[in-house]
Amino acid sequence: MASQPLMNTYARMSVAFERGEGSWLYDTQGNKFLDALSGIAVCGLGHAHPAVTQAITDQAAKLIHTSNLYTIDLQEQLAEKLCAVSGMESVFFGNSGAEANEAAIKLARLYGHNKGIENPSIIVMEQSFHGRTLATLSATGNRKVHAGFEPLVGGFVRAPYDDIAAIEAIAQNSPNVVAILVEPIQGESGVRIPADDYLANLRKICDQNNWLLMLDEVQTGNGRTGSYFAYQSAGILPDVVTTAKGLGNGVPIGACLAQGEAASTLKPGNHGSTFGGNLLACAAALAVVDTIEKENLCDRASQLGAKMIADFTEELEGADYIRDIRGKGMMIAIELDQPCTELAVLAKVKGILLNVTGDGKVIRMLPPLTLTDSEASLIVGVISKLIKIIAADDRDHPRS
Repeated sequence: MASQPLMNTYARMSVAFERGEGSWLYDTQGNKFLDALSGIAVCGLGHAHPAVTQAITDQAAKLIHTSNLYTIDLQEQLAEKLCAVSGMESVFFGNSGAEANEAAIKLARLYGHNKGIENPSIIVMEQSFHGRTLATLSATGNRKVHAGFEPLVGGFVRAPYDDIAAIEAIAQNSPNVVAILVEPIQGESGVRIPADDYLANLRKICDQNNWLLMLDEVQTGNGRTGSYFAYQSAGILPDVVTTAKGLGNGVPIGACLAQGEAASTLKPGNHGSTFGGNLLACAAALAVVDTIEKENLCDRASQLGAKMIADFTEELEGADYIRDIRGKGMMIAIELDQPCTELAVLAKVKGILLNVTGDGKVIRMLPPLTLTDSEASLIVGVISKLIKIIAADDRDHPRS
């Protein structure tokens, strides 16, 4: 018998939270923590936001679930609102980002089969992350995610991220390609931001080859990067966009949005979800979208994120151990020249929650869009000091 009832799938920190308020979490011992991770880009409105709390409470008192065998008015309202904000035409609702990406992958394959392509394939990027289901982990460009789960799902062609020449070469030699699946900013591999014209060039290549451009905005969507979706700052429109995380502010919901031919590709019986887009999840998501719009949180994320990056740059100016300070909106990374995995633990001791990602050298911060100026200053001050302490310790005690 296992020594504990939970499967050992997470390397958890030794802290349990019992309540939250705004940008703050409180553990079972009454300690207070500033959440600079937002549940990994989920709680964009912070914790216990009044509008979301009210929407969940009201809906739970009326009806939580019926199933997609019936019309769900709130689902239709949410779909209409998301289409309006995104430029898309139709939406499929699931329960997570992985499910949204599964829907996109199935849509692309069906799109290819409808064009007479027997073995359609999708271009995906190295160092990407698309989920933990068998298809989405196969699409993910990270060997650590693949290990032990072979045989992987076929039908994916890999290319380096932010490399248009590589995509053009694939276009010349891979007649079965039907789509590109790409993150506008790669989050899990360290907030990797491509060239300004990357998405526009991908759009051009897709148009030339009759491919679908599918953007994974699970992490970058819902105001995170300073526009509702990251592609909007690039001035392009994808064929498919997926999102989740911040859409429900903690209530599980994912969405696969499409326009043009992609919007009508899936038919009854092609795809489905028991829980996807139920009344409770849609009520929460409607409150989130409404709040982002009413409180101008996209602009807020853009402005405060830029200020935090500027302040980090000033605090750490001249430090030779800093490789890069980068970000967009409230998606911020500091890359060091050495592993710094211990910083997440040290930051927790100082009352700030973040994580270290990429190759263990990238400090990632995904604060709530509702973060205050003083909270932002606290994050910058504490984390800058911790980085200097770690760097000084490594100079005095070099790692073997």
